Amino acid sequence: MLKFISIIALFAASLVAPKYPPNKENKTERKEYKIQIALLLDVSGSMDGLIEQAKSQLWKMVNELATSSKGFESPDIELALYEYGKPSHPKAEGYIKQLVPLTTDLDLVSDELFGLTAMGESEYCGWAIKDAVNNLKWSESNGDLKIIIIAGNEEFTKGKVDYKKACKRSITKGIIVNTIFCGNYHEGIHTMWKDAADRANGKYMCINHNNKVVHTETPFDDDIVELNTELNKTYIAYGSKGKDKVARQKAQDVNAGGYGKANLAERALSKSKKNVYKNDEWDVVDAVEEKGLEVLEGIKEEELPEEMQKMDKEERKEYVGKKSKERNAIQKEIQELSTQRNKYIATEHKKMSTGTKNTLDEVMIKAVREQAEAKKFKFDK
Repeated sequence: MLKFISIIALFAASLVAPKYPPNKENKTERKEYKIQIALLLDVSGSMDGLIEQAKSQLWKMVNELATSSKGFESPDIELALYEYGKPSHPKAEGYIKQLVPLTTDLDLVSDELFGLTAMGESEYCGWAIKDAVNNLKWSESNGDLKIIIIAGNEEFTKGKVDYKKACKRSITKGIIVNTIFCGNYHEGIHTMWKDAADRANGKYMCINHNNKVVHTETPFDDDIVELNTELNKTYIAYGSKGKDKVARQKAQDVNAGGYGKANLAERALSKSKKNVYKNDEWDVVDAVEEKGLEVLEGIKEEELPEEMQKMDKEERKEYVGKKSKERNAIQKEIQELSTQRNKYIATEHKKMSTGTKNTLDEVMIKAVREQAEAKKFKFDK
């Protein structure tokens, strides 16, 4: 049945899709908005549960952001990742490390996130915020949403950097600071986590970081996972980064699938959204769609995959156009199945006990939605 649907969708896409992706220069001028989020995670010895929650819910959080729009345009989603409180990092730098700068390369974010391990005890929250504010490439536009989310369970006052000054510097640059205390709500207030959020127009939240995240399996997961496999076949790796990026893409499928088919289905949905999953630095299809056909002509023959090296220029254009059509059709199928999947999940959740789950994804999504809507971003219902 799935194969039949795929054939029909592919045929339909071929009727409306261009022979090759349109040149970006032909697109009308538009305002491009951004949602930028820096996630600062305490990786001290007691934070295994926090790290597990972040790993298991990355794609759910991404998909929530992907439903947003502003001025009828979908924003670019940029994520950054920090770890703090790890003794293997230099003391002079606050035991802090920027793992990923603000980027649309979500496979890189996932890769680094899955490499996190909990160890250490020197957690300097003010220092971590200061580093993120000063060393990330934040947008200068007031229309963009810029957020730091810091999570941990030690006093916010630790370290030689005054958290009050760090929060003031952050909000001066239009960057909101949300704080997530892993533990008792009142203890987080007493240890100044709420005060830090209040000083940077953010929201103070607390979670039980040891709660296990439950993924709701649906009848649509198998089909979405199968389509994800077909989607991977539409990528055409090129250049020095190509092979490594393809390997990383597959590795992150495996990482997501480690939490079950339901979580891999969430990742597949992220990969079906062009404003979220961008790979123009290593994938010919995305590069041509983003920069125009001239980029294909500029790629050296030896940087192309073997099957394309034997083709002439016209054959290469046709090949890229074919892969683009296939991808569009598959992505459309994934999105349609995901719509049905979400309805199924909503129905199942109504049957379960009511109330918000006290986990990282739930509190983050709620806070970010509210802050995005205050910036005039709109979300799908």
